[in-house]
Amino acid sequence: MNMQRKSGSTTKHIGHSHRRLNAKRHLAGRGQFVSDKTLPRMLHAAFVRSPMARGRILDIDISDALKAPGVMRVFTAAELNRICEPWSGTLDHFAGMKSTPQNILSEGDILWAGQPVVMVLAHSRAEAEDACELVFIDIEDEEPVIDGAAAMLPGAKLAAPGLTDNICFQTVLETPGVDAVFAGAAHIFEESFIFGRHTAVTLEPRAILADFDSASGQLTVHHGTQTPYQFQDLYARHFNLREGQVRVIAPDVGGSFGMKLHLYHEEMGAVAASILTGRPVRFLADRLESFVSDIHARDHQVQARMAVSAEGEILAMQVDDLAPVGAVSAYPRTSAAEGNQVIRLMGAPYQMADYRGRLSVVFQNKVQTSQYRAVGHPIACGVTERLCDMAAEALGVDPFDFRARNLIRDDAYPQTSATGYQFEKLSHEACLQQLRQMMNYDGLRAEQAELRKKGIHRGIGIAPFVEITNPGATFYGVGGARISAQDGAIVKLTPAGDVQCLISVTEQGQGTETIIAQVVAEQLALQPSAVKVVTGDTDTTPSGGATWACRGAGIGGETALRAARKLRDQILSIAGKILQADAATLMLSDGAVVDAATGTHRLDLAEIGRIATYRPDTLPAGTDISLTVAHHFAPQGYPFDFTNGIQASLVEVDVETGFVKLLKHWVVEDCGTIINPLLVDEQIRGGVVQGLGPAFFEECLYDDTGQLTNGSLADYLVPMACEMPDIEIGHVETPTLDTILGAKGVGEAGTAAAGAAAMNAVNDALRPFNASVSQTPMTPARILAVLGH
Repeated sequence: MNMQRKSGSTTKHIGHSHRRLNAKRHLAGRGQFVSDKTLPRMLHAAFVRSPMARGRILDIDISDALKAPGVMRVFTAAELNRICEPWSGTLDHFAGMKSTPQNILSEGDILWAGQPVVMVLAHSRAEAEDACELVFIDIEDEEPVIDGAAAMLPGAKLAAPGLTDNICFQTVLETPGVDAVFAGAAHIFEESFIFGRHTAVTLEPRAILADFDSASGQLTVHHGTQTPYQFQDLYARHFNLREGQVRVIAPDVGGSFGMKLHLYHEEMGAVAASILTGRPVRFLADRLESFVSDIHARDHQVQARMAVSAEGEILAMQVDDLAPVGAVSAYPRTSAAEGNQVIRLMGAPYQMADYRGRLSVVFQNKVQTSQYRAVGHPIACGVTERLCDMAAEALGVDPFDFRARNLIRDDAYPQTSATGYQFEKLSHEACLQQLRQMMNYDGLRAEQAELRKKGIHRGIGIAPFVEITNPGATFYGVGGARISAQDGAIVKLTPAGDVQCLISVTEQGQGTETIIAQVVAEQLALQPSAVKVVTGDTDTTPSGGATWACRGAGIGGETALRAARKLRDQILSIAGKILQADAATLMLSDGAVVDAATGTHRLDLAEIGRIATYRPDTLPAGTDISLTVAHHFAPQGYPFDFTNGIQASLVEVDVETGFVKLLKHWVVEDCGTIINPLLVDEQIRGGVVQGLGPAFFEECLYDDTGQLTNGSLADYLVPMACEMPDIEIGHVETPTLDTILGAKGVGEAGTAAAGAAAMNAVNDALRPFNASVSQTPMTPARILAVLGH
């Protein structure tokens, strides 16, 4: 097929703003979430969880629960786990990585407070919860492993059975000359950082409805997930079913942010219970149990140094990252991926030749941590940019000028970082220049100086960043994980002349359906509203990796583009047969075939659909009348399509109370070809808020016994609209040449550097007091502490 033939569309859609196609439906309250779905004979699941962080189960008595009103079954590990193959969260390319095998319910050892021990099925959720209160569990309490650094000490207690130590994974990444560079450097700047543990708090909690038909052996799972094909594979393998026996449907999903990528005990329990009972089983996590069962994020302790020349050039960095990840590694993507990205993204925007990064992923008796929006990026960016500001201040150089001196030049690509990442083409210099103009930097500095004379302490912080998008098979497939790097699309013209696109990338509110419709519509010279996009069903859409790591536009969009171009060429081929004309002289325009030279209308798409479907006998013998095409696409060039940008934050710190007012935030971002500017800006703004949340508010707090002390929305702070600043956004476009579309990802860009820019801004405000903060969240208490109050 000729992939370069022009469609002849008079209206371009790529690069233009279109509102999300599903927005009106959701505003009208017509969203269809897992929690909205009920099935005949459906049972509701609730779990009895361990109140202790570490211990040994001595006895379980379920007799009273079995007698409770509405209760149908009560499962312990002996019944439920026997039909499920255990899982272990390791990847082959993380050499030496280990994790204790897991199953649905605890089989004796308690590993964290909140671990499921007993599952109750009842006619209603309320009855199931009431019955949970009647279950008696005798647990012999043991001392938990809480502190990550202490967990690494010789003779430390073990966080889980089968371990010889608490090291999940360790690695060192270094260049040969790093020690010599530090030994000869004119300046060395160092700091210790703590990045707090937090969690996703999605609008819709985790939800699953499993329905096993014992007559046909078919398992249908309605699952609020980003990755239906991943879970089709997992359910098939762990319950010894053929993949064709498993259908996973991801309907509307109320936010995910990476949290709904992972395998959870409760979801596996719902599937197992449906298989054993032959009835539909639904589990909906409530907010309280979400805090002790959803994966947590971040939790890094970093020691970092930066070597700088007398002329202010960054020469090298050295980083030690301690990452406690809970009692087990998440499955199937592991809990080591974030730390691995932390040490590989350090110093990414800069011309830095030497580097050493050490990573220690450590077990402890807390909820497991794993991938969450902007995996590793906020830590790497926060460390790098704080050290840059420290260097600029010591050298008497403006922070903008220090970055301008050290950023990789826009004409220096392709480039390989000191950590081994390969950059095709980035635009740090252009972004830096645009940001300075956009925020009126010089004016803000002048205003800051005047306000300081009045006792008002404002701070300005900037943070360049690099973002990983469009990952290929080297991300997970190389480690043996059955996580697809490709995506598939089926595009078809119906007999009535309508266009449908069935695609493997999924929708969680970020606008996937809209951008796919725009891409397909442009290739077929239609309006996006004329393209119906179907996602999230393993029985109807082609297999693919779906949505994670900012791949929906770059990989899914490219897949849709190529499939649509195949269909375009097939439509024109059939039209040529009908019109007895050379297909090369025809093109599509506004729902019709027209003469390419004159634009004269020749044939409506509906007429082509009618003839190919109902009157193929009127076409020449041997004519290919198919109006459905399929295409699969996987990245073949660089392992990742890196994007870049820069953020700036303006804050005001009340030095008497420690409160920080967020006054303004700016982002200049380069995500390659922009498909929909409106949706790109929505993604960036949402990402910034999710970056500012853990920078100032969000933190999961544990006591010395391993109890989460703020596990409710009454105590766990999330950013509110009234606390967020105006966010101004600018763009640079550097398309990747690996694809026709040229799009990269954007979903994690806002989160990647928001916290780093904010930390630099707070420390800039504190500079007159010779105080600085290097721990997030930057709470009033912590700010007052560094001020000596």
